[in-house]
Amino acid sequence: MRILLVEDNVRLARSLLEALGQAGFTVDCMHDGHSADHVLSTQDYALAILDLGLPRLDGLEVLRRLRQRRNPVPVLILTAHGSVEDRVRGLNLGADDYLAKPFDLSELEARARALIRRSHGHDRTELSCGPLHYDSISRAFTLHGELLALTGRERAVLEVLLLRDGRAVNKAALSEKIFGIDESVNADAIEIYVHRLRKKLDGSGAAIVTLRGLGYLLEAREPGATGAGS
Repeated sequence: MRILLVEDNVRLARSLLEALGQAGFTVDCMHDGHSADHVLSTQDYALAILDLGLPRLDGLEVLRRLRQRRNPVPVLILTAHGSVEDRVRGLNLGADDYLAKPFDLSELEARARALIRRSHGHDRTELSCGPLHYDSISRAFTLHGELLALTGRERAVLEVLLLRDGRAVNKAALSEKIFGIDESVNADAIEIYVHRLRKKLDGSGAAIVTLRGLGYLLEAREPGATGAGS
């Protein structure tokens, strides 16, 4: 899942980038409000982590503009003060949660995952599609109770498809959700990851189906069924 981190403290931003990367997120990082406003108007993110005290454009103004564009991306506010006034203003402008500095990295990760789940309509930490089960805390996938061996990118693709809950997602959208803004991406990369996942799921009772003109979706099937669909 690709998320946006907006933090002007470069040292803190580096620490958060490392921690969130190790947690499995693809992270784009901006250090001022103007840059954040630009990428939020042109890129698709699963979550925005937004500091309030930003140069060039205040964090609350970034949030106001975001919601004015009717962008529903969940927003987690970071505030140095943690005052009631800051929280109320942020929540009134459309923030989904807040975290006062200093904070524990594990709490940031947990809140980020919870906001992403809820933005897709999932309240539970465990999701499933037929015999395929996913624990959003550990990020582990199991198939018929056995741990499914996945690369980081394969896991990211499968997370997106599972969170979509039976709705198709096209290649371009999948690519935006798993690759960072500065990454050079091969046009066939998504097809390669989907092909690998299909082989690992083949005949299991969970399958990635191609809907022509719409994209890919994850669906439960009768065990033993094969084929990618069309």
